[in-house]
This record gives sequence, structure tokens and C-alpha cells, in this order.
Amino acid sequence: MKQILAILVLVVLTGSAVAQSNPAAVAPKVLDAAKSSQGFDVKGIATSILGQLTPALGLSAVQKPSVLNAVTSFLKDKSGILGLAKTDKAAYATKFAGLQNGLFGKLKTILSVAQYAKFLGLKPKTNDATNALSQLFF
Repeated sequence: MKQILAILVLVVLTGSAVAQSNPAAVAPKVLDAAKSSQGFDVKGIATSILGQLTPALGLSAVQKPSVLNAVTSFLKDKSGILGLAKTDKAAYATKFAGLQNGLFGKLKTILSVAQYAKFLGLKPKTNDATNALSQLFF
């Protein structure tokens, strides 16, 4: 239950940042998160992540769908192991590392070397529920 609340807070707070640049885009994300029966809104989180990465990395129109697909696939896989985060932290860490390596490998083929270096520099210092990018690193 705490995890569901944390994800909803993340989506709402991330949505608030997006609202400043595009208010019409926020309502569907918040509604999707609220409707999510599992509490982990893969589509909404992936969209929020893409919204942060696009300006930060200068993603092209060609790169955006590829990055979105890679991130969405990663988040779907991550949602399948989230239960381990509370029951078996070591197993979660191992499986998460494998998923993350797969995502980062895909991103290396989509992004330029400079963009990938910038991407790694976007890693939050801690697992911050208000930063959607935390989902990719923690």
C-alpha cells in the first residue's frame, strides 16, 4: 500500500512539473495512475520519464519512440520484480541490475555517446519519489 501511495505521489508531483509546460498533458497521467490496479503505472511513468529526457538530452523525433519503447519494456519487467524489494532485497538487486543493464544497453544504441553520458549524469543522488528518473536507477 505504501508503494502504491509513493508511486501516485511520484506521478502527481512529476505531473505538476509537466503542468507548467503543458497543463493538458497532466490530467490523463494522473487519472491513469489512479486507475492502475497494481499501483505501478508503467505507461504514465514511462511518459513522465520521456518528458524529462527529451529536453535534457535533446531527443530527436526518431529517438523518442525508441527511447519510450525501451523504457516501457524496462518498467514492465521491473513491475514484475517489485515484490522482491520487500521480501528478498538481494534477489531484487540482482534482477534489477540485469534489467537495468539491458535498458542501458538499448539506450546506448539509441542515443549518441554525448547523449548517453548526459543521461548517466541525470541519475538522482537518492531514490527520490518525486523524480520519475529514479525508476530507471533504483
